[in-house]
Amino acid sequence: MLGDVLLIGEKHQKAGEAILDYILKNKKPKMMVAISGESGSGKTELAHVIAKGLRKHGIFAKPLHIDNYYRIHPLERTEWRKQNGIQNVVGPSEYDWETINRNISEFKEGVSSTGPCVDLVTEQIDQLTTNYKDIDMLIIDGLYAIKVDDVDVRVFIELTYHETKKAQVVRGKEPQNEYRMQVLEKEHQEVQALKSMANVLIGMDYAVRFV
Repeated sequence: MLGDVLLIGEKHQKAGEAILDYILKNKKPKMMVAISGESGSGKTELAHVIAKGLRKHGIFAKPLHIDNYYRIHPLERTEWRKQNGIQNVVGPSEYDWETINRNISEFKEGVSSTGPCVDLVTEQIDQLTTNYKDIDMLIIDGLYAIKVDDVDVRVFIELTYHETKKAQVVRGKEPQNEYRMQVLEKEHQEVQALKSMANVLIGMDYAVRFV
């Protein structure tokens, strides 16, 4: 997302280094890493740290933020959720998985790919074109990123929205009100159900465990 605020700290660096070492030991062509976790848990920060670390090893890794792929426009999403019922619509079905999977296939094929990119300042949806010819690895981050098929490394951050309220306020993506709390609770239920899919867990203290 354009205009996103990254809060990279020592914990992200240490976790990123541990995961980077694991990736390097298991590296394969057109490898895919997915990072899931709740809002404010540090998904994007971790993806950035890993991508930058891989670059030092001559590996070009491209972050893919699936929060760019909501089916409903940012300016319309709140009203749409309220009209359709937060408990009914908040979850993986809000995303355009067809486009996500197409962009991933284009990465694997090593061709140019165009996908959505949300500008958080203007709340417009731009179109971003990436040439995947020389991209070695894809790092997919988002609430439900580890649902993506054929991912090689699935990272799950165990922090919940209860522990990340400060980060959510600083990032300022959405106002913190009753509506937002209801959304976060539904996302919490949906995201926690994915934990069993992970082969890398990051605990409350940001320690990395491989399972």
